[in-house]
Amino acid sequence: MTYITKPQLHHPTLPYNALGYTRRDYEGKISTLCAGCGHDSISAAIIQACWDLSIEPHRVAKLSGIGCSSKTPDYFLGNSHGFNTVHGRMPSVLTGANLANRELIYLGVSGDGDSASIGLGQFAHAMRRGVNMTYIVENNGVYGLTKGQFSATADQGSKSKKGIVNSDSPIDLVAMALQLGASFVGRSFSGDKEQLVPLIKAALAHPGAAFIDVVSPCVAFNNHAGSTKSYDYVREHNEAVNKIDFMPRRSEITAAYAPGEVTEVTQHDGSVLRLRKIATDYDATDRLGAMSYIATHQARGEVVTGLLYVDPQAQDLHAHLNTPARPFNAMGAAQLCPGAAALERINQSLR
Repeated sequence: MTYITKPQLHHPTLPYNALGYTRRDYEGKISTLCAGCGHDSISAAIIQACWDLSIEPHRVAKLSGIGCSSKTPDYFLGNSHGFNTVHGRMPSVLTGANLANRELIYLGVSGDGDSASIGLGQFAHAMRRGVNMTYIVENNGVYGLTKGQFSATADQGSKSKKGIVNSDSPIDLVAMALQLGASFVGRSFSGDKEQLVPLIKAALAHPGAAFIDVVSPCVAFNNHAGSTKSYDYVREHNEAVNKIDFMPRRSEITAAYAPGEVTEVTQHDGSVLRLRKIATDYDATDRLGAMSYIATHQARGEVVTGLLYVDPQAQDLHAHLNTPARPFNAMGAAQLCPGAAALERINQSLR
């Protein structure tokens, strides 16, 4: 199969940022995800955020694991550093890269299967250690690359495409990030660009572990009645889709609503996702308050979105470990391997 590549020409009227780049300079390859996938909206938000901040693309290191979400770094920041790790291991690879060279801007992109199932331990340690990174989870509640099995974030009682009911309690990555000590925690909806872009910009500027959970409906495997993270094709066409393995084009679902309001986002199958945007007087510096607020509204069937918590005094892993300011990859052998005498001094200090 061949794919059409994007033209290299820029329209002369495209606006430029402070570095003289157009938004096109922050794009990547053409997406191969299903038309209407919420993940593509997240990629567009990342592109917009980096362009707005006038970030030099070569200063960004983007890392991912395995899954539909982990394919998306190929679709933005084509001139940045990139590494696609194995399933669930993005956080540890990113941690190693960050320790070697703190001068890059680290962006980790993952999915609910990649981070909440096989990579749950890796996610936990990245949050508690305060690795200076922006960690985005594109959350659709299913394993999209392996035909739509439930992920660990799928809501209890939701139905799979085959009609199976999920009996397991879901993992709330936002609540976990708060409990584990992440110094920046947010949640958004892929179709709410007005909220998502500023959240990503703030996370990129944050000096510590910044986590954003983005509800991102799946058009392929949540297209059925009973799904709670759906982006469905109409029910009467399900049988035809299954027989010929054809995914029709769908328009992305968007949502625009004011701070403090609740909006009901109707999916293509008729199911409803209730989003509550935090009010302007919400105290985002109260970690315990944030945890209580999320739990209270979750009991009402509402998904709280916005900047849920930020630590204005946050420090990253380098500050915790008191590492030198000079990146490890710029040091020589004498500095990296100081010899037996230095090792003995360290051993003595630990006795």
